[in-house]
Amino acid sequence: MKIAILGAGAMGMLFGGHLSKNADVTLIDVDESRASDISNNGIIITGKSEVTALPNAVTSSVGMSPVDLVIVFVKSMHTPLALKQNRGIVGSETYVMTLQNGAGHENALREFVSQDKIILGTTQHNSSIKARTEIHHGGAGHTYIGLISGDTAPLAPFRTVFEASGFETTVSSEIYKNIWNKLFLNASASALTAVLQVRMGYLIENPYAWSIVRKLAEEAVSVANARGLGFDLDSVVGNIRTVLENARDGYTSIYADVRDGRKTEADTISGYVASEAKAWGIPVPTHECIISLIHAMEDKNSERTVI
Repeated sequence: MKIAILGAGAMGMLFGGHLSKNADVTLIDVDESRASDISNNGIIITGKSEVTALPNAVTSSVGMSPVDLVIVFVKSMHTPLALKQNRGIVGSETYVMTLQNGAGHENALREFVSQDKIILGTTQHNSSIKARTEIHHGGAGHTYIGLISGDTAPLAPFRTVFEASGFETTVSSEIYKNIWNKLFLNASASALTAVLQVRMGYLIENPYAWSIVRKLAEEAVSVANARGLGFDLDSVVGNIRTVLENARDGYTSIYADVRDGRKTEADTISGYVASEAKAWGIPVPTHECIISLIHAMEDKNSERTVI
């Protein structure tokens, strides 16, 4: 199976490194030095898994043939450009999978691939970059993949490769519900780690922080249930707490983005909750406040980085 991964960040390298043991994998990234380092030195994964892999890595897919699967791991705001620049590897039989944080990514994918070839996914795995091509696999868990509509049988080969590569994977007929389950964590705990600039465990160690996490979860569950998804608030909050307890010393990618003055994916995480809330006429003032705080900190830290 031929797989192309758009984006050689922490998650792109995590999946690229593992999948390269069972598939022909090429990582595509705009960072020329990183692509060269991966091709020459490989990817070193430590933490929840211990793997050294040597997948192919390039900065351009020009000359490449269409692949069986494209996995999108660039930040959501870069998805259209990344797919446009790599349109040549998307053939009539190519599936395009998003495992990005947040929700609503299918809207960008529809421009490049037919709806029956769009795979929505969510994963409980997380990782962070330790060095140029060395990552720390900080959290592990389940991966869910599914189609927007239609028979999910064509996804079986992808599940087989993921499973063989160490990613416990389920082909789901309720993928939107799975995505909201991950969104609850990202739009509450992850977003707050960005604002407070703290590790994940701090949120359950500090009662004030935990009260905000719970309020964010409560608002998000109200929006999801307006769509008829039927979530139980206590179960959602319990799941969030379990993740935080199991990754007390972990740091989120949105935390790192704010710290380093980079633009975050807040608009497809907390922003997605807020936009859905508006459509359903549900007030989510805590989410709106968090979004404003994150964008304000992006700008402040960006200025600090330039200076």
